[in-house]
Amino acid sequence: MGGRVWEIREPLKVSGVKMKLGWGGCYNFHMTPEIKTIRLPLPLRFGSVNCYLIKTDNGCILIDTGCSNSRAELESGLLGAGCEPGGLKLIVLTHGDFDHSGNAAYLRKEFGAEIAMHRDDSGMVERGDIFGGREKGPFIFKMLAPIFFRFGRSKRFRPDLYLDDGDGLAEYGLEARVLHIPGHSRGSIAVLTAGGELFSGDLVVRKNRPVRNSLIDDPAAASASIARLKRLRIDTVYPGHGRSFPAELMP
Repeated sequence: MGGRVWEIREPLKVSGVKMKLGWGGCYNFHMTPEIKTIRLPLPLRFGSVNCYLIKTDNGCILIDTGCSNSRAELESGLLGAGCEPGGLKLIVLTHGDFDHSGNAAYLRKEFGAEIAMHRDDSGMVERGDIFGGREKGPFIFKMLAPIFFRFGRSKRFRPDLYLDDGDGLAEYGLEARVLHIPGHSRGSIAVLTAGGELFSGDLVVRKNRPVRNSLIDDPAAASASIARLKRLRIDTVYPGHGRSFPAELMP
């Protein structure tokens, strides 16, 4: 007795669920994480930086924390999203620059979150040295960095966890893995969810269109990291600066 074979030609859509066509023509089902973008001003109106709050069944994960000058705005954004002290379980820093790590120590103290980052950038946050994860930097950048990104002793910290390429975040309720993407700094990382959301830090930024960050420590490493990302199954890129964009626009 013959059965009917159904051929699915269009992507399936179910509210709150992302279905991606996997190997062998089978669909893989992934719950789309709830993502809130908290966009914070940089000092002296020098643009803005993105923090991403992800809600999971185990609590909240925050990717990057902004500069300390925008602490009130960040805390208001967290509380407004329902993330209260005790509910923030993990802070993932995509790299050690102070516009991304400036509130990490404060949030650990006030919200009880663990801080995770790549070991190669830990010198930045432990010693307050923005060049701790870089070979060198332009002279003008070295002169301006202390003005724009002050990182006094009260803001310095030692991470609770060191993340490396391939590490997973399932323990914190997020089906995602860490990617080591050096270039902007030696310890730059990204977070790629099972549903294809990529939190890419500062390797690429979006201005009028997505571009490679002009502040690159190792151009060869940056090119290799971007080439690697283009080979992965990514839907949406959430950069450290600028609005999100579809992966096909990766520069």
